[in-house]
Amino acid sequence: MKYKAVFLDRDGVINHDHAYVHTIDEFDFIDGVFEACQRFCQEGYKIIVVTNQSGIGRGYYDEQQFNLLSEWMCQQFAMHQVEVSGVYFCPHHPKKALPEYLQRCDCRKPEPGMLLRAMQEHDIDPAQSIMVGDKLSDMGAAKAAGVTTKILVRSGQKFDEEGASEADFVCDALSDVPNILFKDA
Repeated sequence: MKYKAVFLDRDGVINHDHAYVHTIDEFDFIDGVFEACQRFCQEGYKIIVVTNQSGIGRGYYDEQQFNLLSEWMCQQFAMHQVEVSGVYFCPHHPKKALPEYLQRCDCRKPEPGMLLRAMQEHDIDPAQSIMVGDKLSDMGAAKAAGVTTKILVRSGQKFDEEGASEADFVCDALSDVPNILFKDA
């Protein structure tokens, strides 16, 4: 049996994007995130986080710091009865990174690598899945991975209306998504 998933970008979707967030003190959940994810779980979706983390590649923080913050974030979700099935990240950057992270890769969004890996590891059907992001690169990764529903939120980056056309829906924040998708349920 294939599962369906909601792929969530992190900074700007789950938490306020204060640029290179890597400590608990800096991590500020956006209002309504837990309630939205509870609804996704009720509707049978797995929650999977897919996040570019070039701050690792740039040397601002390391993978251990990222993993500790991710573990804490998942614990906060669990305290709200939401299981995060996986957290996938890309530490690379094609131009601005330490030598070991300086590369073009297939995991940095808009490339689909993180989503494809999650789909394989969690037996996810992209045709039943959703991507929620705050950047056009999130929409590009979803499209390249075959994710059917692409939702752009305004809670993170700014984008123009032409760019918004890459999304199936545009809304203010993750908390609005269940109302858009499940209004008849």
